[in-house]
Amino acid sequence: MAPRAYWKGYLKLSLVSCPIALYPATSEREKISFNQLNKETGNRVRYRKVDTETGGEVEQANIIKGYEVAKDQYIELAPEELEAVAIESKRTIDIEEFVPKSQVDELYIRDPYYIAPDGEVGQQAFAVIREAIRKEGMVAIGKVVFTSREQIIALEARDKGMLRITLRYPYEVRKQEEYFDDIKDEKVPKDMLDLALHIVNTKRGDFNPEAFQDEYEDALKTLIEKKAKGEKIEPAKERPAPRVVNLMDALRASVDVEKKKGPAPSIRARRPAKKKASQK
Repeated sequence: MAPRAYWKGYLKLSLVSCPIALYPATSEREKISFNQLNKETGNRVRYRKVDTETGGEVEQANIIKGYEVAKDQYIELAPEELEAVAIESKRTIDIEEFVPKSQVDELYIRDPYYIAPDGEVGQQAFAVIREAIRKEGMVAIGKVVFTSREQIIALEARDKGMLRITLRYPYEVRKQEEYFDDIKDEKVPKDMLDLALHIVNTKRGDFNPEAFQDEYEDALKTLIEKKAKGEKIEPAKERPAPRVVNLMDALRASVDVEKKKGPAPSIRARRPAKKKASQK
C-alpha cells in the first residue's frame, strides 16, 4: 500500500509545472512514547481547553486565534479572515532561484520531505526539473504555504525523486556572537594539536547511519519489559565526575587508549584482518 501524501500541489519552474505529492522523510513512530497517569488511581490524565476566567471547558468549534497587543488584550482573527491572506504560493512551489548546495548554512536547515510526481500526468516535466537540478549540482529555492505558514524551501534531486528541506527565516536563527564573543582566543600549541589530530585520525571512519544505536531507547524497552515481569528495578549508579588532569597528559593517555581500541568500527568492518606470521 502506497504511503498517504502529507500535501499535494504543483512544482513550477518558469512556465513548466507538474503535480507533486509530499511525504515526510522522517518518523518518530518507532520511538517509545508515554502517557501521563494519575499516581493515586492509575488512570490516564487528559488535558482540557478551559476559559481562563470562567474555568469552563471550551469546545473546539468556539476556539479562534488571537494576537496579544497588550496584557489580556487581543486582536481576534477568525479562520476565514486568516484564509483571506492572499499568498500566491498556497498550492504551488514556485522555484525562484538556484544556489550552490555548499552555500546553504546548516543553521537554516530543518524538516526533510520526499517529493514524488502525483500521478502519471506531468512525470516528464518532473523528471526535467529534477535532472536540471541534479546536473548543475545546485539546490532550488522556492516558497510555499505549508501548515498555514509561508515557508522558504530548498529542493534537491534524490534518486528518482526529490528532497524538500524547509529553511528557517533569518529571524528564527540566533546570532552566534551572543554565545561565542566571550570565548577567549586560545593559542593551541603544535604538540597538543598533533596529538589531537592523531586521535582524530585513529577514530576516522565513513558516515554509516545504520551503525547508529539509540542506547537510551534500548534501555527504556528493557526497563518496560522488567516492569511487566514484576522484576525489581535497581537505581542507576551515579557516574563519578571526571577528574581534572593536565591537558597534555590527557591527550597522551587518549592516544594510548585509541591505539588499544584499534580503527573505528566502520573501518574495522571494511578491512580484512591481518594474518599472523604463522599463517602467511
